Amino acid sequence: MSLLCATHLPPPRRTRQNTLLNKMPNVMTEARHIVMIAAENGALVGGKVGGIGDVLRDLPPALVAQNCMVTVMTPSYGTLHKQHQSTLQSSFDVSFGDEIESVDLYRIDLTVGNNTKIRHWVLEHPLFAGSSPGRIYNDDAHEPFATDASKFALFGAAAAEILTHDPAQMPDAVHLHDWHASAVLLLRAYDPRYSALKDLHCVYSIHNLALQGVRPFEKNASSLESWFPKLVFDKKAIADPRWPDCYNPMLMAIGEASLVHTVSPTYAEEIQKPNDVEVRGYHGGEGLEEALQAASSEGRLLGILNGCHYPTDSERRRETQIHNWAAFLDAAESALLAAAAEEEQLRSTFFIASRRIARLREHQPSRLLTSVSRVSGQKIGLLLQDDSLGTSALKGVLSALGNDGLYIFLGNGQREMEHELTKAMAQNPNFLFLNCYSEILAQALYDHGDLFMMPSSYEPCGLSQMLAMRESQPCLVHSVGGLIDTVQHGKNGFVFSGDNLTEKADQLVLSSRGILQMHRSKQRDWKQIKQAAGRARFLWTDSARHYIKSLYLLEPAKEK
Repeated sequence: MSLLCATHLPPPRRTRQNTLLNKMPNVMTEARHIVMIAAENGALVGGKVGGIGDVLRDLPPALVAQNCMVTVMTPSYGTLHKQHQSTLQSSFDVSFGDEIESVDLYRIDLTVGNNTKIRHWVLEHPLFAGSSPGRIYNDDAHEPFATDASKFALFGAAAAEILTHDPAQMPDAVHLHDWHASAVLLLRAYDPRYSALKDLHCVYSIHNLALQGVRPFEKNASSLESWFPKLVFDKKAIADPRWPDCYNPMLMAIGEASLVHTVSPTYAEEIQKPNDVEVRGYHGGEGLEEALQAASSEGRLLGILNGCHYPTDSERRRETQIHNWAAFLDAAESALLAAAAEEEQLRSTFFIASRRIARLREHQPSRLLTSVSRVSGQKIGLLLQDDSLGTSALKGVLSALGNDGLYIFLGNGQREMEHELTKAMAQNPNFLFLNCYSEILAQALYDHGDLFMMPSSYEPCGLSQMLAMRESQPCLVHSVGGLIDTVQHGKNGFVFSGDNLTEKADQLVLSSRGILQMHRSKQRDWKQIKQAAGRARFLWTDSARHYIKSLYLLEPAKEK
């Protein structure tokens, strides 16, 4: 019987807890039980921001199909337990700071696919909601990670409390995702109260090494000392290599995990080398390359490519789709208006975009370049990089596209970069920046684009290129990470590279020019690449097999 299916949870200390615990169902489970702990869970309404949410939505059903039982654990952020039918399972105590905090545990059972049932635990505490209920991550401009580090430290302590309730009923593996879940490993390593976790197989996944959750060791309200004041630890082993007076959760987790995992094989190789961003534009280990080299030499580091969901015909019929140009422009204008109404800073962007849309109603472009992306340095830095002619790569791409084509970029993010894209839209009639996010618009761009642009400076895995390829849209990608693990140059898409930032910008422009020429004059070659993109498959069932055998170290089982 597996821990999180047991009839008891952490020892109750209040009368109300006894009542709740007595109401818990007695559910017998298989031995192959995986517990996933993460900041995001895309299976829950409001539970996704980025790639972690996608993985926590799509991987569990693939594991269940191969005779695993999966429990997903995430904070509620004051809202997740209200978005679905949930049951309060328990309220239990966690030692945190100088206090004993009471954490509520809610259970949500969801059915996906062919009656596949996934159990979700959401943990609730006032610190998880903070001043912005429903917000998963906070922007701390003056003290990076300060708010998030405190709430995720409590989350990890609560998760560790649940896991250690009954050492005889441990799951087969615990899968921790990014630095937000790392406190489980910290407490396993250094807190005697959680010594029962020592023999538990703990996998640690790196989704984005650039975000490490670094905070001071002491003398700060958001510090290791403030969260766990009695903890005795090896400071040298968990200190950030660049700021030795700071604790690095990512570094600690890499050192303490049973196995360390990246979401593509190439990314696992890249992060073992040091950064060289200023000259070569190379994003490697982000200061943690020595720890990653050590993990690799110990046989603890491996990369497994994420999968992609391929909808059935019935799912396709249920999707809201945009089938014509006028409907797309209507939806785009509505989405922009909604975004501008919510944020006053977006009104100038809406004004410029709406004027562009008015002109586009009179003329549908003959070629359509597309991007669906966060607006960040990682995603569009190379697009804004100057080439050898002293103009941005974006300007060069638009020049190659010509006035009979259109490049539509959908996304939001960093304000200064949004401003650069807005300025480019004002200056170039063949560029439309939709400064918002909409699943319907995104799917329309995947469905109807001719070439998907994804020039990420680094990419642990990437999903957008898979979604575009799924709809038979070839991609132009930078030769990094999961992008070159999915796109084969000249076969199902196109890849560019370069030895420095200027050369990368040059190659991005030259590649787009050559691709657009192929689209105009070599229709047979274009059709073959388009068909190959549509045939490519990156299945979660394949990824799940690798997870079970190589990460969880379990014997493969016959699929249901």
